[in-house]
Amino acid sequence: MQWSSDVPCDLPGIEIPRGDSREEIKERKRIIGDFYAKWNAEHPEKRVWNKSLNDFIYVKYQSINETKGHAALSYKSTMAVFHLTMILKHARLVEKWAPKHDDNNQKPYSRMHLMRWKTYRLIVGFQKSNNEYVQYYVGSI
Repeated sequence: MQWSSDVPCDLPGIEIPRGDSREEIKERKRIIGDFYAKWNAEHPEKRVWNKSLNDFIYVKYQSINETKGHAALSYKSTMAVFHLTMILKHARLVEKWAPKHDDNNQKPYSRMHLMRWKTYRLIVGFQKSNNEYVQYYVGSI
């Protein structure tokens, strides 16, 4: 795969399925996973500075899992993932809320943040235990 996570890309040679069949969603999950593997290799610290939060946003295992599970459900959200670095860098805080108590994936967070950049949505969780903002989900609005 030959794309750069720092600039919008045309995904040369990569066909992103547009449909909603089980197979197409599975293929988008695979493509998102491959992208994150490359992104992690290019960003060994696994973080990007965000001006709006005045702090780093970290990309962790849960970031990848949550995004693969949800962004793969739609073509537009899958395409948003390929703008990850720019979204992490430029997204602006829109709203904060308490995490869902009955959601195991949100238990590590003391608060959740909705952020936006262009037509993209970023959800970030704040981990009070280590004072880190963690990418929870990235997708299209």
